[in-house]
Amino acid sequence: MTLGHIKADRGFTLIELLVVIAIIGILSSVVLASLNTARTRGNAASVKANMATISVQSELNYDTNGVYVAAAVSGTCPTAVVAGSMWDTTTVQAIAAAEAVNGTGVNMVCHASTGASGAWAISSPLPGGTGATAHWCIDSTGAKRATTAATTGVACPAS
Repeated sequence: MTLGHIKADRGFTLIELLVVIAIIGILSSVVLASLNTARTRGNAASVKANMATISVQSELNYDTNGVYVAAAVSGTCPTAVVAGSMWDTTTVQAIAAAEAVNGTGVNMVCHASTGASGAWAISSPLPGGTGATAHWCIDSTGAKRATTAATTGVACPAS
């Protein structure tokens, strides 16, 4: 009695391999898109955290020196320490760190007036931000909010 001929093909067909490769390609593209979104959100959170550091440092400087700023600033944020003002080492480093991750190639904007009651505002473009969330602004009144445009004065814009 013979058992007959048993086919012993143990490989995959070309169609099966192409289907598996296509599925892997689709899944990897979905994962990469999610990672890109997560990276953008992480960079936006980093900008906000660095600006929170600036806000805290300005209050610490005010408690120590009785003033927010020693020299008026309008436009580009200081990149060097200004003695006796909120532009100390920690603040300048936080500005540099925020500008490094904002991903827009646009510098942060700083405006400050002098004196004991000197007011200030700082804004930065947000990575991935558009419209009402294009910028993040903080100011000496304690405001921290998303805005449509960079600050042009010593207070964050209303929207």
